[in-house]
Formats: sequence, C-alpha cells, structure tokens
Amino acid sequence: MKKLNILTLIFVGLLLTVSFRAVKAQDETAPPDATVQNFNKKPRPNLLAELELSQEQIRQIRRINREKQPLIREAQQRLGEAKRNLDQAIYADTVDESDVQTKLKEVQIAQAEVFKIRSTTEFAVRKILTVGQLVKFREVRQRFTQTIEKRQNQPRNRRLNNPNQRFNNRQLRPNN
Repeated sequence: MKKLNILTLIFVGLLLTVSFRAVKAQDETAPPDATVQNFNKKPRPNLLAELELSQEQIRQIRRINREKQPLIREAQQRLGEAKRNLDQAIYADTVDESDVQTKLKEVQIAQAEVFKIRSTTEFAVRKILTVGQLVKFREVRQRFTQTIEKRQNQPRNRRLNNPNQRFNNRQLRPNN
C-alpha cells in the first residue's frame, strides 16, 4: 500500500510537471517551419497532446496550476523543515523521545498536507477531462506505473553497472 502511495505521488508530480511544461510550451510555440532537434534529450511524452485537450481545458488547467502551485510550494517547504527538525531531534546530543515523537507527528502532518494538495489538484484536473480523455489518461498512467515498477525491480547490480544510471545516496552508503 505504501509503495502504491509513493507511486501515486510520483505520478501526480509527473502529471503536474508535464502539465506545467506543456502549457508553457504552448505559450511559446515556435513557427511551424522551425525545426529544433535536441539529440541529447530523451523524448518525453506530451500528456496534454496525447489527451488532445481543447484550448478551454488548457486554460482551466493553467488556472488550477496557478492557484495550486504556491500552495504546494509552501507545503513542500513546511515538509522539508519538519524533516530537518525531526533529523535534528533524532541525532541530537541528548535524545528526547517525546521530542522525536512530536517532530515525527509534524512530518506526518506536513506529508498529509502535501498529499492533500496534490490529490485535490489531480482531482480538479480529472474533472476537466472528458470520458475519452480519462480513458487515455488511465492508459498513460498505467504505462508510467509499469515503467517505474520495472525500474524498481531491476537487479541492484545492473543499476550499479549502468554508466548512465545516476547514483543515489542509498547506493553510495556502505552496507552495515
């Protein structure tokens, strides 16, 4: 269940990022005869293009994003601060278990707020979609989830041996 929540959060973040970029890209469209090629970047799926959104739907999503972006930014800042406070409480010279528990509750509340804002944003965008667009969206979401799960299920040594794979903190830590 926790893995599904994490995948959902990742997907919501991707959805918001793609929608922000696609809406911005539509504002800054190049003339049709201009061809720009960037061979260093992998092609990203354009969710808004795949869903074939109308101009009105794009305006509505743009409005939702404008309203929710400051809220999510503030909630993420509160979450980051709560995590730092918890970390300080855990690794303080003198450990106070009640202080750690209090800080843990603050992290949980901040995480819940971030999740709530992201979920309400996704729900607001979902209400804009037609039935056909919703079907396409579910297909894209399923492909995305499968890709993430496939990456997570790769053997660890394959990831470490892949020169294109970036190392994260867990891969750099020595085993205890």
